[in-house]
Amino acid sequence: MSEKLQKVLARAGHGSRREMETVIAAGRVSIDGQVAKLGDRIEGGSDLKVRIDGNLISLKSEDEVICRVLAYYKPEGELCTRTDPQGRPTVFDRLPKIKDSRWVAVGRLDINTSGLLLFTTDGELANRLMHPSHEVEREYAIRVFGEVDDAMLNRLRTGVDLEDGKASFRRLGRAGGEGLNTWYHGVLTEGRNREVRRMWESQEVQVSRLMRIRYGEIPLPKGLPRGGWIELPMEQVNYLRAMVEMDPETRTLLAQDKAGARRQKTLKTNKIRRAVSKHRSRGAGGNAPAKRSR
Repeated sequence: MSEKLQKVLARAGHGSRREMETVIAAGRVSIDGQVAKLGDRIEGGSDLKVRIDGNLISLKSEDEVICRVLAYYKPEGELCTRTDPQGRPTVFDRLPKIKDSRWVAVGRLDINTSGLLLFTTDGELANRLMHPSHEVEREYAIRVFGEVDDAMLNRLRTGVDLEDGKASFRRLGRAGGEGLNTWYHGVLTEGRNREVRRMWESQEVQVSRLMRIRYGEIPLPKGLPRGGWIELPMEQVNYLRAMVEMDPETRTLLAQDKAGARRQKTLKTNKIRRAVSKHRSRGAGGNAPAKRSR
């Protein structure tokens, strides 16, 4: 059964479906030497020669794709882009290399925001998780500079006007600290650009630090250092898939036996240490919230 070209490319890990639609529309994809167009359909695993920017790619059928998901602790100062003309660090720099596929970011965090960022090899999963119709919760720890009272918190819960429409926190409450180090936890169900910061700015309050601590029911893993990543077990992968009405994954590349699990843990520890070595030299400012909400 044929599928839309952008869906096949997304499933193979070359980007989200929306990103692939943009790439196709720009004339960067060819099928057997002919420039592809939106609406083209192909079969995953077919013998067609499909290229992106002239580079031959591997087409995979749905049965060939193993859905993998990483939880990454994004530091401040990294960009959510694959490359930067100015040579600044990106969130993809530290991720493990994979053959015949690519990691697709599930949404974005701006350069001054830290915390949990998910990556997957399944672009279709990324596309569905990002779609606002699924209302996936994102929870943030927020430190603000300015006077905050109960009336302001109520306005942020009920809705404030932004240039791209009304926005509100599904839940918002104090989370400890005092004075200039007072923290709040806020929950959103959409991922508009700089939404958290713009909502507080509408109340003439500046966000001095922002950290995502939960995506759906996946928390920022305890003990994971900034710049570190960990692969999620199949149970959590299938939680994400079920949340957006996708069939469960039945395979995993994580070791299942005890000896294999120990080897996997050692491997992860070594990779995490290498991944964060550059970040440690830069340091990090501000205090973290006292407690992570689940």
